[in-house]
Amino acid sequence: MTQHSESSGATDHLEPVTGLEFQGDHRIPAKQVWSWALWDWATQPFNSVILTFVFTALYLTSDAFLDPSVAALGENDPANEQGLADLASGLGWAITIAGILIALLAPVLGQRADVSGRRKVWLGGATIALIATMFALFFVQASPAYFVLGIALIAAGTVFSEIAGVNYNAMLVQVSTPKTVGKVSGLGWGLGYIGGIIALVLVVIATTFDWWGMPTDNGLAYRVIAVGCAIWAILFAWPIFAYVPEAPPAAHREKVGFFRGYVVLVRDIRALWRESRPTFWFLLASAVFRDGLAGVFAFGAVIAAVAFHFTRDEVLLFGVAANLLAGLSTILAGRFDDRFGARAVILVALGGLVMSGLLVFFLHDAGKLVFWVFGLVLTLFVGPAQAASRSFLARVTPAGRESEIFGLYATTGRAASFLSPLLWSLFIGVAGATYWGILGIIIVLAAGFVMMLFVRVPERAEAPAA
Repeated sequence: MTQHSESSGATDHLEPVTGLEFQGDHRIPAKQVWSWALWDWATQPFNSVILTFVFTALYLTSDAFLDPSVAALGENDPANEQGLADLASGLGWAITIAGILIALLAPVLGQRADVSGRRKVWLGGATIALIATMFALFFVQASPAYFVLGIALIAAGTVFSEIAGVNYNAMLVQVSTPKTVGKVSGLGWGLGYIGGIIALVLVVIATTFDWWGMPTDNGLAYRVIAVGCAIWAILFAWPIFAYVPEAPPAAHREKVGFFRGYVVLVRDIRALWRESRPTFWFLLASAVFRDGLAGVFAFGAVIAAVAFHFTRDEVLLFGVAANLLAGLSTILAGRFDDRFGARAVILVALGGLVMSGLLVFFLHDAGKLVFWVFGLVLTLFVGPAQAASRSFLARVTPAGRESEIFGLYATTGRAASFLSPLLWSLFIGVAGATYWGILGIIIVLAAGFVMMLFVRVPERAEAPAA
């Protein structure tokens, strides 16, 4: 990937108007901004509590799903360690399959939402499906026979979460302007992290009081946590549907059937190459580094629990601290985004992730303190990279194509989504120890950093002067 020559620079003048430019300096009502951002708060427990810190890390990849004879050997036995590594690897393969489904579905479903002007309908349907998946996790009992059901539901929830996120991200241009898009995007991610903190604190409180006498055998505590996350989403997701107006249909775009949509998609990608070259290159670069970010989320707590032998309470406390730091850094980084530009924020964040990840890997033998220090440093950079990526794309996306482009954003990310799970599983398989999976994730993040160095920013998408 190289910088474009004069002929490439000419494409800047051909780039269509973006949705943010249509907003101009129009003042967005605060109720709409906060209602949009609250959806991230509502659905974040799926990522923080279920996918990262509690359900998968402490339950689904624990010895509860090992053969009882292997589990009885204890955590220091090689067979037990290999069994836990196999569970972690199985989770990785399930997430890989989910990524393939997202890659196939996201852009065409986003395209249909743009043309019909029904982003909220698609967001609502995917949100309901995500909630149903969380409820269904209640039936994953603590037995090896239920492991496949557990990872299948996690994979399904990942698909529904991503499809919902396509339309949620596309709605960013409806609640922000060119001067506020970084701040609004950061607010959404920041509220999501803070929502994750509150949800994790509730889990810690319930654990501290021994679930007020509720039986916790057969994984019941973790299954109830999943139900609690579903109820949380119901309580807080509704404002976006009540107060954020629907986007108008993209009247200039043709309505086609589902399978014909793939033909239109190919044509649109070609047009994107001709008319909005920075968007095209950014989709490729972000595909790689966002898969590294996804790897941090999917396997971070697994690393803490399995590789660094964190106890259940330590994982929960780490999750609370990590979400607090991530939330605050993301909200702050949103202001840097509007001041210095999204690209600068992304590069700084990726550099920080690579450095802190390398320290966690090479200092692994020093024990838990390493992960407490550098694992928390790592969390400072994850949210800013995510929020700035969203605002960058919003700044360069042609008006009326937001859901489709954010669908492509999901697809390109998922087209590369095999990288982190694959390298995670391969490094663990070859080395026979879970902490080697860290190196696989770092490699993906570093590759994304290098690719992002070659992404050119259109002059009109630069951050406005303070």
